[in-house]
Amino acid sequence: MDFNGTWKVYYEENLEEFLKFIGAPHLIAKMRKEIKPVKVIEQNDKEFTCTIKTPVSTKVHSFVLGKETEISTLDGRKFKCTMREENGKMITENEKYTSVQEIQGDELIETITAGSVTFISKSKRV
Repeated sequence: MDFNGTWKVYYEENLEEFLKFIGAPHLIAKMRKEIKPVKVIEQNDKEFTCTIKTPVSTKVHSFVLGKETEISTLDGRKFKCTMREENGKMITENEKYTSVQEIQGDELIETITAGSVTFISKSKRV
């Protein structure tokens, strides 16, 4: 599994429903709808640094697969989760949702399931 690279979001499905479901503030949801983030992933074996860049903010998260870490959202809320690798996919789980990221060809596909809502994000390597 090699997630290294810079990834630009070009497609999103059910973003608004997902943000509403997880309780994102209305203003953040409205703003986020117009923005296609760039994600820079640096991977060194099981250690990752993910930088998510938007015109409004930049968030950096570092984690080690299999170890609990704290992540903060665009609006500053914090939550704990553990990332793991399974069959070449990076899986993140917490009490609100499950995220599965995988490389398919030259795309990074992220599928996030929260209750009955599924959000899909597709990014191309730039």
